[in-house]
Amino acid sequence: MEPEKLEYFRKLLHQRMDELIRSAETTVTGMTDTKENFPDPTDRAALESDRNFTLRIRDRERKLIQKIGEALLRIDEGTFGICEKCGEPISDKRLEARPVTTLCIECKERQEAVEKARGL
Repeated sequence: MEPEKLEYFRKLLHQRMDELIRSAETTVTGMTDTKENFPDPTDRAALESDRNFTLRIRDRERKLIQKIGEALLRIDEGTFGICEKCGEPISDKRLEARPVTTLCIECKERQEAVEKARGL
């Protein structure tokens, strides 16, 4: 891949990682700074449900941060944009949509077909 494109994806990945980290910091601050006291059990349950939902989202984002780190390593190693299965280049269009991907669209479709057949 051309150095300009690699630098573009590096910048894109760093920007996305920074956004995710800021969002996580805001969540932690928001959950630890509040001194909410709800005498009504329904209000308390609603608050806990919202917090659980937020924490599930943050866990997914934590996993995405890890994938972003791995993608940045692949850029450094020179393997970014190359399919792990077939070794062919991953299209720019696919990388634009999902820069952390490790599979070209054909290999990903095959993987999803196998997972669907297994009932995963």
